[in-house]
Amino acid sequence: MKENAISIVFAALAAGISAYFQIIAIPMIVLLVVMIIDYITGMSAAYANAELSSKKGVKGILKKVGYVALVCVGIAADYLIYSALTHVGVESPVKMFFGLIVAIWLIINELLSILENLERLGVPIPKFLIKLIEKLKITVETKSGADESKTDE
Repeated sequence: MKENAISIVFAALAAGISAYFQIIAIPMIVLLVVMIIDYITGMSAAYANAELSSKKGVKGILKKVGYVALVCVGIAADYLIYSALTHVGVESPVKMFFGLIVAIWLIINELLSILENLERLGVPIPKFLIKLIEKLKITVETKSGADESKTDE
């Protein structure tokens, strides 16, 4: 009986979390996949170029954990803004913005890093692919208002 109650609570909690985060679920899965691919290609390139070190490997893992934390900060900002708007009676159709933008920006960065790693391995990379992903990064930064190069002047 106790095991059933725990299962029910866990299932309800999982359902609630997935309903709340359904918008960001796919980008988070994609981010996790590209982080793994980037780590593998980075370690492979380091091995192939005799640059492999455990210190770099641990630093890479910690950096990936930082990426997840960064998305969580974006999600928390979304939650605070949405809650504040709801509290003052303003209905917002957008529940998730910053977390989603951060996740997409990180995915693009990871894709660029994967291409760099593959290039270090000697894999021929079509230039149009690099330009396309760089253009996506610029577009995300510009459209989200994160382009700092224009505000620093």
